[in-house]
Amino acid sequence: MENGELGQVYFGSKIHRKSAYDNLVIREEHTATPAWKMDQPDFQPELIKQEYASFGKGDFRYPAFQITADNGSRISEFTFEKYTLTAGKKRLAALPSSFDDTNDDAETLTILLKDKVTKIELDLSYTVFPNQDVIIRSSQFTNRGTQTAVLNRALSSQIDLPDANYDFIQFSGSWARERQMVRTQLRSGIQNISSLRTASSHQQNPFFMLARPQTTDDHGEVFGFNLIYSGNFLDQVEVDQYDVSRILVGINPAEFAWNLAPNESFQTPEAVISYTDQGMNQLSQQMGAFYMQHLVNPHFAKQERPILINNWEATYFDFNEDKLMKIVNAAKTLGIEMFVLDDGWFGHRNDDKTSLGDWFVDPQKFPNGLAHLADRIHAQKMQFGLWFEPEMISIDSELYQNHPDWMIGAPNRQLSPGRNQFVLDMSRTEVVDYLFEAMSKIITSTKLDYIKWDMNRNITEMFGASLAANEQLEMPHRYILGVYQLYNRLITAFPSVLFESCASGGGRFDLGMMYYAPQAWTSDDTDAVERMHVQFGTSYGYPQSMMGAHVSAVPNDQTGRITPLKTRGDVAYFGDLGYELDITKLSSTEKEAVKQQITFYKKYRRLFQFGNFYRLDNPFENDGNVISWAVVNKDKSCAIGARYQLLNHPNPAYIRLRFKGLDPAKKYVINHGTEKFYGDELMHAGIFVTRSLGKTMDVTDSSDFNSRLFILTQKDD
Repeated sequence: MENGELGQVYFGSKIHRKSAYDNLVIREEHTATPAWKMDQPDFQPELIKQEYASFGKGDFRYPAFQITADNGSRISEFTFEKYTLTAGKKRLAALPSSFDDTNDDAETLTILLKDKVTKIELDLSYTVFPNQDVIIRSSQFTNRGTQTAVLNRALSSQIDLPDANYDFIQFSGSWARERQMVRTQLRSGIQNISSLRTASSHQQNPFFMLARPQTTDDHGEVFGFNLIYSGNFLDQVEVDQYDVSRILVGINPAEFAWNLAPNESFQTPEAVISYTDQGMNQLSQQMGAFYMQHLVNPHFAKQERPILINNWEATYFDFNEDKLMKIVNAAKTLGIEMFVLDDGWFGHRNDDKTSLGDWFVDPQKFPNGLAHLADRIHAQKMQFGLWFEPEMISIDSELYQNHPDWMIGAPNRQLSPGRNQFVLDMSRTEVVDYLFEAMSKIITSTKLDYIKWDMNRNITEMFGASLAANEQLEMPHRYILGVYQLYNRLITAFPSVLFESCASGGGRFDLGMMYYAPQAWTSDDTDAVERMHVQFGTSYGYPQSMMGAHVSAVPNDQTGRITPLKTRGDVAYFGDLGYELDITKLSSTEKEAVKQQITFYKKYRRLFQFGNFYRLDNPFENDGNVISWAVVNKDKSCAIGARYQLLNHPNPAYIRLRFKGLDPAKKYVINHGTEKFYGDELMHAGIFVTRSLGKTMDVTDSSDFNSRLFILTQKDD
């Protein structure tokens, strides 16, 4: 722009390239509005779409960044210096980030701007991934001056859209009911979602959408935004007096400041931006494809995830090697591929009040050592996994006795326990070193295949004992950097270990975690009916291979609800299948049903985990009684749809299920029948839903919860 700063022209559906877009940058002078200078009264920053705005020079909207100079001034003017354009995309040094390891036509634009007063440089980075319609944005501040400055806010991305005719779609909830879809119309003022829990949180998720009011899963304009970060975040839309919508995504400015010393840099996390005019199903699929190819650990991105059994709901803390081996032996006969030992194997952990931080084997439970159990499991040709909660510490632990200063807590203040535990200061290198060494010993001795990394509480009394007073607002970000450092060291040292992240279920279900741990425990709530809603909401922002989904016992621990085994399986298929119940207590009929479920899942595992996911009946937009979805493979030769009806009604109307994503010209049979249906018929006219059509296995349907699968297989003449 005339003042040397960057303005924004357009973002949306593709338009023709021209040398200039005067039509899109029209300016007119408004009274009572500050101008840039006397001889350019029509250059009024408050009325201009800006690329990365500051505050204090006439734009009164919330800015993308703010810097306090050593004299206390908070005014910045970053003007254009140069740009570079390079092929590909490199990873960030200390943060999880996108990458282009496969030469997928990505290009990175870096724009250098400078503030001539403070001598601070600002690099704005943009990577375009054209094959997935995704743009990655981030910012880096570097102090080239002689005085320390303070970053008060440093967002990753800003977009100023020229109107406000959008719905804000967020995914909110709490423990055990994460990522429930909430859709509200933009209005004048500010709408935002955020977290101050030093975690992305159960309550809000960093993923959100802006969609035209008429946009559905199948058609219409929609923007998707996400953040590759696991700490305090802010997603904000500000609608100004002229209905311009400013979108900010990045680290939450509350509880944040960063001292930028001479010759030091600060790198923001990467923001993910995607757009389509073909509806929210298309947006979900293109963002999911991007994550699989350019974010998730390439070692696991396309690798089928194992079917596991977790002992937690079967034993809780009450177990020994013999008791666990009974579960292992039963699991082997059912076709389960991995046994995961959950909480209680370390220190003297017989309840939730002790031993966190003492990552050595409990000799009372394992007199022969944990490696002995691992060897027996591996001898069964099964994989072995362990639960860790690396970031936590118990007062009753050897670690606390030896290093009380490693625990986060404000001096002279009452400490607030959460689930009877406290949090380690992950900003300290010695803490990360200790955890890496302790975990490495266990991984090596047991030849571990999998780690469930839990985080069961958020941080209170945030204070870093090793940080100076003026560094305390750096603590939340430094904490997350320490978590990432430990993750990175472990996956580098043990590249074949599959990590699953967990934070009391879905409390840290975010892209920062997915960079290291390709899947996450979606929710502690394993009730099949609640999981339908959780998995449906999660599907908007994340593909199904990221979702840990288990069959648990009934009555369900979280809700007390009783659902048929078939229903529990039919829901859990659409993710990374596992079992979380005492399979040694199942009846012979139930064991046979589980065996059939596992055989069925193995046959269609790649489709369930990596197929294109389509939402059919949305429980957040109807009365919630019917939920349905489907997965379709890449060549559209096979699809599986699921329809769940919670309550039956007397004398029901004619019910049809309409598929999506099929090949209109291909012929399909349903559930291995003989009648053939063209894809266009199944998509536009649908299939009449009957009870007999939904039976795919010898497991009885319930009169209360009608769970039905429809297996579509291409059948040529």
